[in-house]
Amino acid sequence: MQRRSFLTYALTGVAFAGVAVLSGCGLAGGAAASAGKGGASDKTIKLIVTESAPYQEPTKIAQGLLEKDGWKVTVKYVTDIIQPNLAVAQQEYDANFFQHGAYLQQFNTDKNLDLVGLFYEYGSPGGIYSLKHTSLEELPRGAKIALPVDPANNGRALFLLRDAGLITLKKGIDVIHTSQQSITSNPLEFEFVEVDQQSLKQTLPDVDAAFLFVRLAAESNLTAKNQLAFEEDADQIPFRCVVAGRPDFAGSEKAVALRAAYQSPEVRAWYEGYIGGILPLPWDQDPTADLEKWLTA
Repeated sequence: MQRRSFLTYALTGVAFAGVAVLSGCGLAGGAAASAGKGGASDKTIKLIVTESAPYQEPTKIAQGLLEKDGWKVTVKYVTDIIQPNLAVAQQEYDANFFQHGAYLQQFNTDKNLDLVGLFYEYGSPGGIYSLKHTSLEELPRGAKIALPVDPANNGRALFLLRDAGLITLKKGIDVIHTSQQSITSNPLEFEFVEVDQQSLKQTLPDVDAAFLFVRLAAESNLTAKNQLAFEEDADQIPFRCVVAGRPDFAGSEKAVALRAAYQSPEVRAWYEGYIGGILPLPWDQDPTADLEKWLTA
């Protein structure tokens, strides 16, 4: 299957989505924030956001716009990807912004939560990159390939290798639930090295190839010549980054105002100026409707 090049996204714009796997910061406890539908007199919005430019800078812009409209907005910036969902579920915060849809759904399953993606903010496509080879066909027998260690992203490179005919995978398993255990044939005896997401770009010089989110690749000054394969549009749906909250918060006055601010012309302008506008903005799509396209029971 032909993959789109890195340059295809230079005009439109993850993760990290990419979201980096970093240490926790002990957010549990504290006073619960009253969110829900919110009354007319409740003009406060509490957010917990990852401390990374594609999340932090749009949040600052959105906060300024909301405060001009009379909202009181407090934001906690963290480097943790565990506590933000727990803190929202425990009503310490109204919403969070740090993750893509696949991670959210995996976290819901693991922790028995029911958080929802309120709306998309930006897309987090990724691909296989190399500093040593110029195509997948050049990968030698026994090549070391680095993969994200977290379950929500582990299968993305495996799908790209499968589509290139280099490995085979069990049928009927979607990308979210695919891992090394899903491999049924590995004729070139590739060795897969699993590392946390933020370490992938540091690991790249020591392996034959690695899966990187487009943002991390761009920040590492990688170009099209380093790209061996790239996800197509349909592959990227589970990995669009969302602002998430509790079901009772969805559709509330606060949620509507929050979306308007995060998807404002001012925020769009920021994304268009970030690394040449490399991050796509699927603002016209609904994360709840998209769930049925990729999530299995």
